[in-house]
Amino acid sequence: MKCVILAGGAGTRFWPYSRKNKPKQLLNIIGQKSMLQITIDRLKKVSLVKEIFIITRTDLHEFILKEIEGIPLENIIAEPSGKNTAPAIGMMAALFSLTDNNEIMGIFPADHLIIGHGKFKESISNAYKVAKDGNNLVTIGIEPIYASTAYGYIQFDESSDKKILNAFPVKTFAEKPHKKLAKRFLLSGDFLWNAGMFFWKVETFMNNMKSLMPELTSLLIKIAPKLAEGKSFKGLWDKIKPESIDYGLLEKSKNIYVVTANFKWNDVGSWRALYDVLNPNDEGNIIRGNGKVIDGENNLIQSDKNFTAIIGLDNVVVVNTKDATLVVKRDDVEKVKDLVSFLEKKKKDLT
Repeated sequence: MKCVILAGGAGTRFWPYSRKNKPKQLLNIIGQKSMLQITIDRLKKVSLVKEIFIITRTDLHEFILKEIEGIPLENIIAEPSGKNTAPAIGMMAALFSLTDNNEIMGIFPADHLIIGHGKFKESISNAYKVAKDGNNLVTIGIEPIYASTAYGYIQFDESSDKKILNAFPVKTFAEKPHKKLAKRFLLSGDFLWNAGMFFWKVETFMNNMKSLMPELTSLLIKIAPKLAEGKSFKGLWDKIKPESIDYGLLEKSKNIYVVTANFKWNDVGSWRALYDVLNPNDEGNIIRGNGKVIDGENNLIQSDKNFTAIIGLDNVVVVNTKDATLVVKRDDVEKVKDLVSFLEKKKKDLT
């Protein structure tokens, strides 16, 4: 299996710690290694994985080349510009199709936390088999443990006689829901968190792309040989319209299966998500760096240098960096991306 790690994200919900020139996947958020390096190391422990590729933004390419270990330099590929996930994944599939149409490719986010390597390997093995033995597009869904509004969901058909191993046909993909809808998803028992991991035979994927995204596919087929030869493909790339793989392909395909997984998973996509994976003190407070909480519970302080204090407040996140300070209720951390949108227009130097 050839694995593709998508490492071009901006990590906007992790502002001000995550910035455009050093986004979340390149930060040491959990432990002493970057989230991207942790992802690479995890995949290298899976016997099915033959080769790992990283696709990222042009402005991050040099940094990744210098900082990341265990990946051949030629396997770290820069997009000329960000076009969302469908062009990035499709380009790699078109590249692989030049040498082996029967190859299984796996797609992985660069910056998720996974605990329980044995169960993770088992899920990958099952997804690999379902993708290899039929013309199926396969994803991994995580059994939800609470009604999250931060994740997309996958509804599966558990009554279907088409079940393969522990993979079920997908009924629908759902965008991040509001709270009431998330609670309904959880109670229904047939919704899983969308972990953004996908598996398919190169030929199966390309056939689906040709059918459902023909304009994009025709451009990618022209790009692939240029990429293989190390030639510029910017002119062709500039003609591509941005599109997500979920909306452009998966929501419209009919041969999709989801493998139900129960390893511990967190996308560490926001300050709330980070709080959920760390160990608080007896008052529920987490202090990373230099800080103190007095008469407060369930707070998170992230302050590497400046002393930061919270007094008499509960359920607050305070992040202090050399040029910015964020104070936000834990339940409102998803709105940080709205703040970053504002900064993009008014204070671009802080993004």
